[in-house]
Amino acid sequence: MLGALAAPLTASAFSFPWTKTAPQDATKAQSHQTQSHRAGEPRLADRILVKKAERRLYLMRGNEPIRSYKIALGYQPTGHKQRQGDGRTPEGRYYIDRRSDGSNYRKALHISYPREEDRLRALRQGNDPGGLIMIHGQPNNWRERRTGDWTFGCIAVSDMEIDEIWELTTKGTPVEILP
Repeated sequence: MLGALAAPLTASAFSFPWTKTAPQDATKAQSHQTQSHRAGEPRLADRILVKKAERRLYLMRGNEPIRSYKIALGYQPTGHKQRQGDGRTPEGRYYIDRRSDGSNYRKALHISYPREEDRLRALRQGNDPGGLIMIHGQPNNWRERRTGDWTFGCIAVSDMEIDEIWELTTKGTPVEILP
């Protein structure tokens, strides 16, 4: 529903009696309205950028970060995920392919890992590539924020932060994970 509400508005979409646009300003007003949104409604991020070395997740709109979060990674964070159980967070371009608010974490956004190339790499080495890589909040049974890199390859944030990320992204949002 949020996606429908955050869709760009056009000048012809609404006509309010208290907004008068002079003919010479009509093009400028339409351009502004196309880029704006309704007051009080968040605008969606168009992609997620994760910088593992910085331990940061950025919600991006165009080339500008609109939010930034401190993250925890897999317990062996250096390098690309090679196989199930290696404790690494994958690197590359993925997308949000599922959303869950009924997992072992407050909320979880499943990342489309493994890609075909990830599967083939693991199979050539005789390994299972793993899966269930998510951006998620804290475990449901945990009272305080866990610190350090503690996941099995996921990207973890606080519960308050996953609530915000949840509202600002949709299924299909691209995710780029950099070393």
